[in-house]
Amino acid sequence: MNKVEISGVNTSKLPLLSAEEKNILMQKVKKGDEVARQEFINGNLRLVLSIIKRFSGKGENLDDLFQVGCVGLIKAIDNFDINQNVQFSTYAVPMIIGEIRRYLRDNNTIRVSRSVRDLAYRVLGVKERISKEEQREATIEEIAKELNVDKEDIIMSLDAIQEPISLQEPAYSENTENICIMDQVSDKKNTDDLWAQNITIAEAMKRLNEKEKMIINKRFFEGRTQMEVAEEIGISQAQVSRLERTAISHIRRIYK
Repeated sequence: MNKVEISGVNTSKLPLLSAEEKNILMQKVKKGDEVARQEFINGNLRLVLSIIKRFSGKGENLDDLFQVGCVGLIKAIDNFDINQNVQFSTYAVPMIIGEIRRYLRDNNTIRVSRSVRDLAYRVLGVKERISKEEQREATIEEIAKELNVDKEDIIMSLDAIQEPISLQEPAYSENTENICIMDQVSDKKNTDDLWAQNITIAEAMKRLNEKEKMIINKRFFEGRTQMEVAEEIGISQAQVSRLERTAISHIRRIYK
């Protein structure tokens, strides 16, 4: 994200328009002034840059993301209603994000059939319309009825276009500790004594201190998440994560 030039645009020289200047330009844009339109686009490219930062860790080319974001910006300009009491940026941000997410879904390495993808987009269209018109979340049942498709097909299509993430991806950071997605997932499978017997961990557990032993027991025998353990024993999730790693390293050293 430290590139100065993206898609031929020198980002260090992008104009910064005031709210009043944007309002005046938008009035001209709606009257068909092409010069004002281009000036308005240039004056909002910083908005596109700020949004693509959210997607910079996806391994995608920044130039491509910037161009897709600009498409979303232009769509927002074309569809913006100046008679509504809302700032342009408030309207444009979800439009730009939506355009980028569609691009990422369509270019996902896990290929989804065109028919499934089209159904998902139709479902999203219905959800968006109902949200705007009735200020509520549409139910699967009413979407299925409107599109005349099975509820199961709707759920499958929405699941199919979700972008997969790595279990190693940080969910958030606390000080210098990264809490990964996998740390948030309960382990419902390894909850009995057989698991411990199979890997002869019972003896190693005796060599841990009381806090480490309690954390290992709750995490791997009771299937608790790190957050649940942290709340129960009154420490931060980062501390639970650190103690868990220390205990596991200790056990591994014992059985080397």
